[in-house]
Amino acid sequence: MQELGTGEAVARAKAIYDYGQTAIFASHVDPRLHMVLYVPPTAADGRKLDLLVAVHGTGRTSAIDFRDGFAEFGLYNDCAILCPIFPVGVLGDGARSGYKFLEEGNIRYDRVVIAMVEEMAEKYRQDWSKFAMFGFSGGGHFTHRFAILHPDKLWAASIGAPGSVTLLDPTRDWWVGIRDLEVRFGKSFQPEELAKVPVQMVVGDADLETWEITHKPGGKYYMEGANDAGTTRPQRLATLAQSFRDAGVDVTFDRIPGVSHDRIKVLGYVKTFLAKVQKDRRAK
Repeated sequence: MQELGTGEAVARAKAIYDYGQTAIFASHVDPRLHMVLYVPPTAADGRKLDLLVAVHGTGRTSAIDFRDGFAEFGLYNDCAILCPIFPVGVLGDGARSGYKFLEEGNIRYDRVVIAMVEEMAEKYRQDWSKFAMFGFSGGGHFTHRFAILHPDKLWAASIGAPGSVTLLDPTRDWWVGIRDLEVRFGKSFQPEELAKVPVQMVVGDADLETWEITHKPGGKYYMEGANDAGTTRPQRLATLAQSFRDAGVDVTFDRIPGVSHDRIKVLGYVKTFLAKVQKDRRAK
């Protein structure tokens, strides 16, 4: 068997691990945290791509589901897919939900995602100064809170079935409201920037289980008002949609008939929304 030359081997490795459905990479800024991507092979020839950041739920395995589930969309819409992976118990305490609220111990997950995007933009020679974000369940938590804090980074946001929501309420502290946003995160709320972001909110109308989303006194994330947005995910998302609309945001609300808490069954709606936003954006 003829061995590959050094240049051929490097090219072969890049084709296998860096393009298409990629290997899992550690973040340079925080190697405890990882990412997996779909990168259309045309990027190797210099084709310019948009970027979608797709954020997993509590089980984390949806990072692979989203990478693969959006791959065809990415190929035909010139869009790379970046899926962060935030392991359970990254601080050694077994905690599952820290990333949903953007901060956990010494980790600022919003900043890590921005750093991941910048790292991959340099790697693939792309301009990803703005990107789209989608998340479902725990990823829906992350996505709407990221949008509140960093609307200037987004050209679209799709928020899928979060268990709890942060309303744009200046009379309540984080995470129920945004009164202490600047003190906590060093950034003030920018309603005029959020109003520029097309937002989709998507949930199944049969997504009605409440065992995991009802906050009780003594719970880690319990605070006054934690359950005020509603009992079920559809109710809470509808309350969030009204809060965003009251701030001037254009919200597309998709309540899908007969669907429970099923991330795969919402993807078609998300792709339709993103494709429309892409088309409008590129026409400008």
